[in-house]
Amino acid sequence: MAQTLLSIGGSGFVSGTLARRAVEAGWDVTVVSRGQRPLPEGVRGITADRKDQTQFAAALSTCGSFDLVVDCIGYDPEDAVQDVEQFRNQTKRFVFVSTDFVFDPAHRQFPQAEESQHYLTQAYGGKKRQCEQVLLDSDCGQMEWTVVRPCHIYGPGSLLGCLPAHGRDKDLIERMRRGDTLQLVGGGHFLQQPILAADLADLMLSLVDCPRAEGQIFQAAGPDIVESRTFYAIIADLLGVELQIEELSVDAYLQDNPASAPFLCHRIYDLSRLRSVGAAVPSTPLVEGLRSHAEAVLANRN
Repeated sequence: MAQTLLSIGGSGFVSGTLARRAVEAGWDVTVVSRGQRPLPEGVRGITADRKDQTQFAAALSTCGSFDLVVDCIGYDPEDAVQDVEQFRNQTKRFVFVSTDFVFDPAHRQFPQAEESQHYLTQAYGGKKRQCEQVLLDSDCGQMEWTVVRPCHIYGPGSLLGCLPAHGRDKDLIERMRRGDTLQLVGGGHFLQQPILAADLADLMLSLVDCPRAEGQIFQAAGPDIVESRTFYAIIADLLGVELQIEELSVDAYLQDNPASAPFLCHRIYDLSRLRSVGAAVPSTPLVEGLRSHAEAVLANRN
């Protein structure tokens, strides 16, 4: 009998990739979304807005139990409270997608382990940390939870680019083909460890059979640590063009864009905890992953 997955979110970048990888692996997949965008082929769709708690609970009340539930779109602590209340008796394994932006960029370690004395308390990263804390503090019943904290996620289904001022730039390939100079904060010298969305999906699916992952928080990053400018250099090589970079001042950029601070630091991670529990550790080389990403972007433009 196929294993059963419920994905909260199913039409977005991460959630859609998860649904597709699960279908390809033979899972029975159900996704909950607002029904505003097409869903991947082979999934069962449930239309409900998670922000409408009554509607959300009613939509799931007749679904029975699932082997794995993944919340791909939880952003507020109220979402995590909802997860606990809804799924504590409806699944054995629950995965919450957090972010590496939970860390205060001014107090990072290199590499950064899962624990820190310095978490953000505001904005996107702060809210994700509050979601984690809900799971840490709650009685989750039979539900065994795991949190994954991906860093920069790339791959087909998303825009290219990993650093201001060309993060997820819809015109990046056209700019590079024209020979435009890319403006990168700090010259693109910040270290990153990008993760391919398909690798992240496979990691989350592997947690269903990973009892040692119960109650654990894991950094989720790819196998290659590179300067951010290398990310763009790989794309330039794939396109057969020369990369031109102009350095933007970190201080000046932060003065005008203070919310970008989590991007403007070294984002490298110790994955030893993830390896130790037997989960599917991300392994796709960055060059290979970016090739598939660039090819998908080009195909969508044709």
